[in-house]
Amino acid sequence: MFTKTDIEKYFTAEKSESLLFIFIGIAAIIAAIVFLFFLKTNFYKGMALPLLLIALIQITVGYTVYKRSDNDRQRNVYAYDLNPSELKIKEIPRMEKVNKNFVLYRWIEIALAVAGLTLIILYRSNTDRSFLYGLGLGLLIQALIMLGADYFAEARAKEYTKGLKEFTQKI
Repeated sequence: MFTKTDIEKYFTAEKSESLLFIFIGIAAIIAAIVFLFFLKTNFYKGMALPLLLIALIQITVGYTVYKRSDNDRQRNVYAYDLNPSELKIKEIPRMEKVNKNFVLYRWIEIALAVAGLTLIILYRSNTDRSFLYGLGLGLLIQALIMLGADYFAEARAKEYTKGLKEFTQKI
């Protein structure tokens, strides 16, 4: 049976994972800075680029989700008790959109991982193209991190959506 505790758990986990995204993004930026300003080889410069660019996305998304999670949690716990139809009218459509977005994110992350792997395979032995080898490695690392994190987030979102639908069928 879907309860308020399930709502609390979903948004608490969402908030925790968003903090993890922020920390991963910060670590990637630090690594990129070290690569660009201290190691300075073409390989590390290539690796720094996807680390830096995807880290900005990680930090932005992480902060946005972190900032809104408490309000979403409170709104939905309140709706559970006092206005359950709001869960049906607003929260389920929002979550269905979130779930569709995860499919899009997954394909983008897979494409980035494949692109990174392709660059690695093509340029790993070519010292003249070490920038592209580094770019591929950085891209592969970031794509796999995002793919893994989104896998767990998507599983949680699907379970939460399922619970919402079961609960609101009684309304």
